[in-house]
Amino acid sequence: MPTGPEAPPEQVILPTGPEAPPEQVILDENIKAQNHSFYHVAAFQVNPSNKLVAYAEDTKGDEKHTVYVIDADKGATVGKPLKNVTSYLEWAGDDALVYITMDEILRPDKVWLHRLGTEQSDDICLYHEKDDIFSLDLEVSESKKFLFVASESKNTTSTFYFNVSKPEDGLQVLTPRIYGEETRVSHRGNNFFLRRRSDLFYNSELLACPLDDVSNTTVLIPHRESVKITDMQLFADHLVLFERENGSQKVTVYRLPVLGEPLTQLQGGCSIDFDDPVFSVDQSESQFSSNILRFTYSSMRTPPSVYDHDMDTGISVVKKIETVLGGFDESNYVSERKWATAPDGTQIPMSIVYRKNMVKLDASDPLLLYGYGSYEICIDPSFKGSRLSLLDRGFIYVIAHIRGGGEMGRPWYDNGKLLKKKNTFTDFIACAEYLIEKGYCTKEKLCINGRSAGGLLMGAVLNMRPDLFRAAVAGVPFLDAVTTMLDPTIPLTTSEWEEWGDPRTEEYYHYMKSYSPVDNVRAQNYPHILVTAALNDSRVLYSEPAKFVAKLRDLKTDDNMLLFKCEMGAGHFSKSGRFEKLQEEAFTYAFLLKALNMIPTHVSA
Repeated sequence: MPTGPEAPPEQVILPTGPEAPPEQVILDENIKAQNHSFYHVAAFQVNPSNKLVAYAEDTKGDEKHTVYVIDADKGATVGKPLKNVTSYLEWAGDDALVYITMDEILRPDKVWLHRLGTEQSDDICLYHEKDDIFSLDLEVSESKKFLFVASESKNTTSTFYFNVSKPEDGLQVLTPRIYGEETRVSHRGNNFFLRRRSDLFYNSELLACPLDDVSNTTVLIPHRESVKITDMQLFADHLVLFERENGSQKVTVYRLPVLGEPLTQLQGGCSIDFDDPVFSVDQSESQFSSNILRFTYSSMRTPPSVYDHDMDTGISVVKKIETVLGGFDESNYVSERKWATAPDGTQIPMSIVYRKNMVKLDASDPLLLYGYGSYEICIDPSFKGSRLSLLDRGFIYVIAHIRGGGEMGRPWYDNGKLLKKKNTFTDFIACAEYLIEKGYCTKEKLCINGRSAGGLLMGAVLNMRPDLFRAAVAGVPFLDAVTTMLDPTIPLTTSEWEEWGDPRTEEYYHYMKSYSPVDNVRAQNYPHILVTAALNDSRVLYSEPAKFVAKLRDLKTDDNMLLFKCEMGAGHFSKSGRFEKLQEEAFTYAFLLKALNMIPTHVSA
């Protein structure tokens, strides 16, 4: 939790009983979901006058949404719904929406302007991205005065801006497409703020430019080799940077000059201190005109807690702590950071949590090791209530922050992709070997887990070192890398060539085939394996894990469990209901307990 000046007692008491204001339900997802096996609201946007709400619903899990506009007071539908829309949706004033649609390979490729009361067929196409390597993204500035459309690949971004007060101007170029440069932008006063990454400034720098002269940039925060800028949040008087240093998150607050004064390089940023050795900080909705930064903090032993941080005084006040039932006491748990050594000498960070009075740390404890390692995504050590079911049974839980992710800066990602992808797998194996060497577990007690691209990690390490693990769980796993990347007509292939490589090139074909899990199954003993899939998954087609399981059944030489579980009414992100998600996790945990012979024997009275 944050540390710093002692915060004065502060609480907001809402009246209850007869004096309580009537509760207003704008949208009841429970009622909307009653006639669907899957239901998810992916976007919920309120217009500037707070009178209308636009929301995007998905009723299959295939991430093809229908957008409805409703009256916030009456709940009545306004106009006709918008069909086959992504979750990218923003208001452009009180009576217009900007949204993005996908092409036949589910690539977000067109951005549209829709005016309420008109037909979708009459909407104006603001931009069409024809290069199938690039996809579109939509964001709104904290000031709510500009929308930003980004055309992005895995390593290049160009950005357009849309002035909400001048919709007739359409999209205007803010940052041109320069191969290898990525930008994220926002707005305050007379300036755009830009976070820019390039091959030279790989951990990003922060720039500002005038609205009327976007090529005239001023460096506010220069590039730093040891600190990566991951995001920024603008306020009327402050700038907040979300950063990473040595594998840990940082939140740094800067005071900005008074509006109208020139912007120069920023100095004297104040960082928010946190207690836990490993933790997670997420942005929350804050008011642009306020001096209060709201964020959510958690660690592997600390439930999610919402804080209001006064950027003038440096005082953080906790506003809400997620309730954890069952007599939970965070002091019973230990979280720590350890480092494993990869074959090339690179130090790989790991986040570890366990319950103090339930583990012996003498190699006899069961352990679950999680990994992902792709797309520069950071798997931060956050809290998960359902994980307590394992920790309270004596499990040690570990996250391996392997290369291919972004935890240690941009080079961490670059050294775990394309022709360096195998570093992801050898990093994970090094973490497993470290945990065994240091007495956290033995091979007979070591279980592993990964989803999606983390499922490819599972398949790769199972083929490379099946002797190292007792059990493995591969969720909606990307397992047939070469075949999928050879087919540009299926979803995601073209936009993924910059991540995995294009196997139509001989060098990439042979390298990818050397680790692609489906292509490397062979006659050998494998541990217990659970593979899951989803029928409506548009990101990893269910045929990939099915093909992997079929090949394992044909070739493996052991009698261990090999289970294939396909959800018939869900997509890539599993079932939509809270209890249904818990049931899926319970199934996974039961599989691990059975593999470890930890299911208790029931004795009848």
